[in-house]
Amino acid sequence: MNTLIWVVLPYACLIVFVAGHVWRWRHDQFGWTTHTSQLLESRLLRLGSPLFHLGAFGVIGGHAMGLLVPAPVTEALGVPEHVYHAVAVWGGALTGTVLVAGLVLLIARRLVSGRIRRVTTRMDKVLYAFLAAMVVLGMTATVATNLLGDGYDYRETIAVWFRGIFWFQPHTELMTGAPLVYQLHAVGGFLFLALWPFTRLVHVWSAPLAYLWRPYVVYRARRGPAPAPGPTPDAVRSSSSGKAEQTLHVRHG
Repeated sequence: MNTLIWVVLPYACLIVFVAGHVWRWRHDQFGWTTHTSQLLESRLLRLGSPLFHLGAFGVIGGHAMGLLVPAPVTEALGVPEHVYHAVAVWGGALTGTVLVAGLVLLIARRLVSGRIRRVTTRMDKVLYAFLAAMVVLGMTATVATNLLGDGYDYRETIAVWFRGIFWFQPHTELMTGAPLVYQLHAVGGFLFLALWPFTRLVHVWSAPLAYLWRPYVVYRARRGPAPAPGPTPDAVRSSSSGKAEQTLHVRHG
């Protein structure tokens, strides 16, 4: 069971993450967007979206630093362990709070606005449920365990296991002794990666960098009188119907 959870599941989720993005790009490029609903409601979105994205960037940065940077590296850089721990805990609590505030506003927006609720897809609901569960688990591990509780040094266990996955040397014994909230958070994180390619989150990989070097759009003033407007579609259809009737009368005649 330990091998299934801490070895097979992570690799399976990573394979789905990569293959899912390839499939989505090849078969659903028109759906590769944020599916924005700003035109339907903008008041809550104007506040909730920046909070959510700022909090998400902070949380992702904190996870990358905690999981990918070994403790000997920070010690070699002159950062004592207690300083790193204080920055990680308080920084995680702050960015997590900002993320929670933004997510609550985005979910409330989908619940209170009838127009937004009608355009919310089933995959959107699954995505928000996963995000809420991950945030709850992460805040529990940060605040309840490290800030208010006795604390847990995940850099000596979970971080080592996580880096071992990419070196094809995952140490499952390091995860079996981790607190349950950390285990659930780790499993949920990989499942979230497997879900990612089939949601609107794919827009993360489509940063509009081409705007930096694309040619300018040139607008020129029109000189002289404006041209007469063309016939409307109804007029064209009426004219075509009249000509068809005349042709039919001539043939019958």
